[in-house]
Amino acid sequence: MTWKLLIMSALLVLMLAGGSVAAPKVDSILEQIDFIMALESDGTAKVEITQEIAGEGVKVYESIYYRRDADDAFLIVMTAPEVERGNGYLRSGDNFWMYRRNTRTFQHINRDQTIAGTNSSGEDFENSKLTDLYKPALDSSGNEIIVETVLGKTPVYRFELTAKTDSVTYPKQIMYVRRADYLPLKVESYALNGTLMISAYYLNYTKVQDKYMWVKALFVDEFAPGNKSLVEIKNISLQKIDDHVFTRAYLENLSR
Repeated sequence: MTWKLLIMSALLVLMLAGGSVAAPKVDSILEQIDFIMALESDGTAKVEITQEIAGEGVKVYESIYYRRDADDAFLIVMTAPEVERGNGYLRSGDNFWMYRRNTRTFQHINRDQTIAGTNSSGEDFENSKLTDLYKPALDSSGNEIIVETVLGKTPVYRFELTAKTDSVTYPKQIMYVRRADYLPLKVESYALNGTLMISAYYLNYTKVQDKYMWVKALFVDEFAPGNKSLVEIKNISLQKIDDHVFTRAYLENLSR
């Protein structure tokens, strides 16, 4: 065999080998997402939600968001519009409270309840691990449902998940994660009957220390066409937050 034929044969072997590389296991992707997006620190940021509702126009909501990843506690204090200013939402332990400035009252609410009438819920601000909530969906042959495809022009893995627990709002999700770094770019959330409810598009990430967090995302209400929310996270600080911030007393004092 000539050198030319040897080289061609070697190239063919490499091409065939490259084409036969299997997609990674879904659990390994979820573990990597949990790892690269777990800040494990205190954090403060400004959150702006631009909400569009069909027939009602556009509304802009602003808040200050405090979170502590060590125990998944967070506090949302509304700063705009004026009708919402001083209202707040506090997650501490297994409790999630809504506070109303006008009546100075707290109400215990569910984590899937909407924030200030927007399409966002308390669940959107949690830092729960995907590996605790979801597992790979399997086809009729018992294989994981994962394929290599593109989202726009970006190479992604597309895979399906089913819930491990009843605590999640959506029992089925389809995720599109960038092949280069496993950052989620799109998540489709489905109801138990298979209806697509929400499509989330993660438009921009920033690196915080050695981790990543999304700072711009679009949430499209697929059940109510025309409704969508753009969420932007700004002015991120990782300074330690005093424990008293994550208390009902602190939230109530803010509106006095």
